[in-house]
Amino acid sequence: MAERAALLGRPAAPRAATGFYGDAWRRLRRNRAAMGGLGVVLVFGLAAVFASLVAPADPIAQDLDARLLPPTRAHLLGTDDLGRDLLSRIIYGGRVSLTVGIVSVGLALAIGTLLGLIGGYYGRWADSVTMRTMDIMLAFPATLLAIFIVGVRGPGLNNAMLAIGVINIPIFARIVRGSVLRVRQEDFVEAARALGASHARILGRHILPNTLAPLIVQATLGVGSAVLEAAGLSFLGLGAQAPTPEWGAMLTNTREFLRDAPWAATFPGIAILLTVVGFNLLGDGLRDSLDPRLRQ
Repeated sequence: MAERAALLGRPAAPRAATGFYGDAWRRLRRNRAAMGGLGVVLVFGLAAVFASLVAPADPIAQDLDARLLPPTRAHLLGTDDLGRDLLSRIIYGGRVSLTVGIVSVGLALAIGTLLGLIGGYYGRWADSVTMRTMDIMLAFPATLLAIFIVGVRGPGLNNAMLAIGVINIPIFARIVRGSVLRVRQEDFVEAARALGASHARILGRHILPNTLAPLIVQATLGVGSAVLEAAGLSFLGLGAQAPTPEWGAMLTNTREFLRDAPWAATFPGIAILLTVVGFNLLGDGLRDSLDPRLRQ
């Protein structure tokens, strides 16, 4: 349109003004890698939501006469050591793994945001206590800390979600604190304070919205990491318990048959790989598109 107007000697019509997130979405759509990641996430997400309609068989139904069958028309991805359909278990396993990732990241996001807001806004002793606690948590390797939490509370999916959420709290707390320290000195915050706005209003209406961009990026990347951490805990026997279909548990249940039936472990591993890569590509794209320095 602009080129045609220039050829006709007429000034080009100005582009309609869009908001920050409108510009971010336009930049995201131009990022092929990010859109590919979004497509992968949507495919796994929709398959998980509609698992009962998509899965060709019952994921926990056993058929010992069909043990360790290779991919066939009847079983597109083969069967496991108990004759269960691998495709159905992977689809239902996606529901479990994505639930763990979303719930654990939501827990870490809620608690970490609250701690970061308190520490960054009030400063002094509140900041010292909050951040030193986060530093202590970060001093432990994340996986070992998650194993310790699950070991104390007992193996299970709920405890795995709790452990993964706890080990991710410091990440969100530090991100929010850094954003608050930058924003709280801005003129619009000082103006709100001069007009008598309460601390809660300043935090909720003026500071928190300016921390959303990095939180969205970290939450997207965090879901992929949480899926991987949940698979690791289940692989060690600390996460989902039999017969619940979960990708990490499927790997550990079939590791004894890698030589005779490699497909039983290959396809769950590919599902984990694609999901994590999808969230990472989407998160990287969001990081680029939400960078305010790129807004024209």
